[in-house]
Parts: sequence; C-alpha cells; structure tokens
Amino acid sequence: MKKINIHLLGLIALVAVFLQSGEVCAKRTTSSIVIDALSGDVIAQHNADELRYPASLTKLMTLYLTFNALERGDIELDDELKVSRFAANREPSKLGVKAGETIKVKDAVMALIIKSANDCATVLAENLGGSEAEFAKMMTQTAHDLGMKNTTFKNASGLPNRQQKTTARDMAILGSAVYHHFPEYYDLFSATKFTYKGKTYYTHNHLLKKYKGADGMKTGYTSAAGYNIVTSAERDGRRVIAVTMGHDSIKSRDLKVAQLMNKGLKAQPAHRIYAKLELPSFSEDITASGDNHLWGIQIGAFSNYIKARNYALNIQSEIHLPYAQKTEINVEPASKGSAIVYRAQLVGLAKNEADKTCYSLKKANKSCIVVEVSDSQHIAMVNK
Repeated sequence: MKKINIHLLGLIALVAVFLQSGEVCAKRTTSSIVIDALSGDVIAQHNADELRYPASLTKLMTLYLTFNALERGDIELDDELKVSRFAANREPSKLGVKAGETIKVKDAVMALIIKSANDCATVLAENLGGSEAEFAKMMTQTAHDLGMKNTTFKNASGLPNRQQKTTARDMAILGSAVYHHFPEYYDLFSATKFTYKGKTYYTHNHLLKKYKGADGMKTGYTSAAGYNIVTSAERDGRRVIAVTMGHDSIKSRDLKVAQLMNKGLKAQPAHRIYAKLELPSFSEDITASGDNHLWGIQIGAFSNYIKARNYALNIQSEIHLPYAQKTEINVEPASKGSAIVYRAQLVGLAKNEADKTCYSLKKANKSCIVVEVSDSQHIAMVNK
C-alpha cells in the first residue's frame, strides 16, 4: 500500500509540473473576421459567431452611445461629469478619478480610447444612463438594433461578467457602425497619447505605429477573454475592419489582425455581412401620398462639406428603391457649440417615401432620420 501511495504522489507531482508549464493545458481557440468597411462584405472569417467575452472591446459601445448623445446635443465635449464612489472604485485599468470630482466628457472619452479606463467608462455610463446597470441595458438594446444579435452587455467597461458576451462578427458590425455613424469623432481613435492633469498616457494599440494605414479602434484583455482587438485600416481608398479575439499574447493578436488586414486590403469581397438596401415590404402604394410638403432623410453629420457630400453620394447610389434617383443631395451647415458640422441629407421625397427609405437604410445598419425640407432648401433645389 505504501508503494502505491508513493507512485500516486509521484504522478500527482508530475501532473502539477505539466500544468504549471502549460504543456497539458487546453489551447485557447480564437475567432476572427475581416470586412470591407464600405460594403460590409465579409472577406475572411474563422469562428466568427463563437460566443466570447469582449473585455475592453465593450468600451466601443460605451463610446458609440456617448457619440450619439453628443450628436443629439444631450451633452457637449466640455461638459463636466460627476464621479461617483462606485465609479472611482472600479478596478484597473483606470485613470484614477476621485469620488466627488468631475471630469470633462472629452477627457473621459480619450481615457477610454487611450488608457481603457474602467472608472471613466462607469462615469460616462452613470451620467448618460442614470446607473451603469441601466446604461448596460441601453448598450444591449443598441447592439440588437445594429444587428449584433449575439451580444449582451452587463457593464460599460468590459470588466469580467459571465453574462457579458459577444462575437467577432458582432464586433465587426459595431466597428463599422462607429466608423459610418460618427465620422466626426472617428479620428479620435487614431490618437496615440493624451494628457490629463499633467500626466501623459500612451495607447495600447501598437498597430497605429506599426501598420501602414491603421487608424483605430480598440484593444481588450482579461484572463478569461484573452487578447482581443477591433481595428481598421485604409490604403488606396479602400478600408477594412478586422477583429480577432481570444489570443494568448499581444504579439500573436497583432500578427493575426495584421494578416487579416493584409488579406482584406488585397482580396475581392466574398459575401455581405449586412443585408442589401432593398425595398421593404409595405402594403400601401409607395407613390401614394396626400402630403404636398417636401421631405428627406438625414444620414449623418460631418466635420467638413466634402465628407458630407461624398457620404451622401455613396448612400444615394446604394439605395435600391424606385424613387431613389430623384433625390437631391443637400449639405446643410449647422452650429454645434463653437464648431460647425455639415449635415448630409437626401431630399425631394414624399413623406411616405422618406419613411420607407429610412427604414430600408436602418435594416442595412445605416443611420438616418426623416426630416422636413424647409422653404429655403426647396427654393435652392428648384434654382439648381
């Protein structure tokens, strides 16, 4: 009996050594996808619908909702946000804001992008949603509205929660939505550093320096999630968005996403990640309308006129509706604080036509709202 115990102890010790060295540990699987950013075509994918923990990729949705609030005028970049004790006590990575202090929206945004600060993610969530739990519900609903059907958010930062899950495909959809819906804020993701209270912080996204054309978006890591990244790059007028998740090291993650972007920037698209813009099924005649007013759809707000017009031209060419070609492009400057933004619109529709066009766009993950054309716009169109 003693001899058996000795052999058993020896076997246990040997297994323990192997476990510590990782030789008998199960190899972590990965998920990845790369899409054409303009069309949404999937160029390559692997385990793209496998459920995974997003880690700090979660912050992309926190930023999406923040940008949306900025665009609606609910908040401004220079607004001061209150810091609660709960936010201040969030686990690192964190900026180190103190309970009772305030932080500007623009500093909280940059802290998420550069530092991946969990405390600032909670600050944004509480100020925009009332509580982080309520904000997480908003995040999940927005995800589902965007077509991220396999995503559930439980907090604004990506701190571990077993119910907080997503997929590489869903993260590609989110990355595309951030890029297309908020072009006036997308440039923030290309920043490599920011300074707060005299201290400079540097980005975790090394591809911004190492990969030609890379200009965002977000990295993430927890022990359960592994190393994740959503990133985008543009070369020669073509842009791709790539996602890879579940890596054992930063090096393997960055190597994989670089390979994905290389393939995406060279290859022809394979199939679409989003539905084509087609006529939705309605029972009423699309041309019937008793409304003599002129209507349109607003499809985005941009930092300059050229961006606004080019985006409107792209959307106009993609709409597969019988009355799409009669629309006119209107770019309308508007004050936003001390800045000027340019609203891109497609106008010249009846009310029901505008409703159906906007519905079709939303089905294809494109942002829009129905707007009534003013008399001055109408006169300008007639005089063209």
